[in-house]
Amino acid sequence: MKLKKFLALALAVTTVLSMSVLTGCSSKKEETSAKETTAETTAETGAEGEEAAGAKVDMADIKIGFIFLHDENSTYDKNFIDAANAAKEALGLSDEQVIFKTNIPESSECYEAAADLADRGCNIVFADSFGHEQYIAQAAAEFPEVQFCHATGTTAHTAGLANFHNAFASIYEGRYLAGVAAGMKLNEMIAAGEFTEEEAKMGYVGAYTYAEVISGYTSFYLGAKSVCPTVTMDVQFTGSWYDETAEKEAANTLINGGCKLISQHADSMGAPTACETAGVPNVSYNGSTVAACPNTFIISSKVDWTPYFEYIVNCVANGEAIDADWCAGFEEGSVALSEINEAAAAEGTAEAIEEVKAKLISGEVHVFDTTTFTVDGKNLDSYMADVDTDADYTPDTEVISDGYFHESEMRSAPYFDLRIDGITTLNEMF
Repeated sequence: MKLKKFLALALAVTTVLSMSVLTGCSSKKEETSAKETTAETTAETGAEGEEAAGAKVDMADIKIGFIFLHDENSTYDKNFIDAANAAKEALGLSDEQVIFKTNIPESSECYEAAADLADRGCNIVFADSFGHEQYIAQAAAEFPEVQFCHATGTTAHTAGLANFHNAFASIYEGRYLAGVAAGMKLNEMIAAGEFTEEEAKMGYVGAYTYAEVISGYTSFYLGAKSVCPTVTMDVQFTGSWYDETAEKEAANTLINGGCKLISQHADSMGAPTACETAGVPNVSYNGSTVAACPNTFIISSKVDWTPYFEYIVNCVANGEAIDADWCAGFEEGSVALSEINEAAAAEGTAEAIEEVKAKLISGEVHVFDTTTFTVDGKNLDSYMADVDTDADYTPDTEVISDGYFHESEMRSAPYFDLRIDGITTLNEMF
């Protein structure tokens, strides 16, 4: 999830990494015996690569350490924690083989956590937040026998380190389907006379103005627009991945500004609870909020990290190299939707989602089809994106061909950063 956390990230990474040739994203693809402090707990039950792979490792000898930005109070981190526990159970790993470190900030504390996990015998170390990347890269350079895997990062494919890996999923497809559900809800409200077609405006609570967030809210909007052509959307940024007060305030600002439905790319329950209080439909992220918002929650999309966790453990067990850039989608089980809340969703939502999902999988529909959106009133047939991230974020790769923007195909992390017509950003401070 967390992209472009610091403008100096790529420059910092290059102090410990040597740059190499682009490797594309895969197309389908003690230590701790009891709970310790809130910063560190033992998990409970709940390839293709750059260079040569290592020797096979008996599954009983594998140890994997996880570094989480927050803890289970964050919907983002809880999603990773749940996936780690699911993979642990599926692979038959013991409590002693899986170590969790929670509430690890995007600072040198991440390097210290990674080094500690390596010192404690972990074969694999995984970190879940974009701002962790430079510290994971630093640890990878220091511990070449340990595999360091990182969610949502951008530099592994050019790092020149065989033991440093990035991973993500085509979550923009999940957000597009969630947008279809949102558009159908707007149509239902229009048909009921609650507002006119011209008043069909959604709101979106975003954390930062990073490519991942822009890709996410744009795909959500395009999904809604595919069934409700008159829809527009306002975006309010919070400047934080997890700030319940700021997220609630942002949602209320959007509601007071005339938004009829709210979605988000932020990690707390602030926006969903604001919607429940106001009686405004909500599309969540990273998991269902129906228990707290039974009257307004419609659906949620998420990345299911279980397949990736199983993949990296099996790679180490089999002595196979881990992809430098790994990306998967619906077919691999890496993008998922929650159950639909029939109490809030429009009639026929489930059927519509399944129909569009099948077309996404077959390639009949592309999320960023350039005939479906304009930039400054014009359709695009060319765009140079920042794929090989450097300190200046220099556009370097043509990503539009065959009539659509090829998101997450040149590397796993999103690079869609276009500001399309129909979406208004209310603040640009972050």
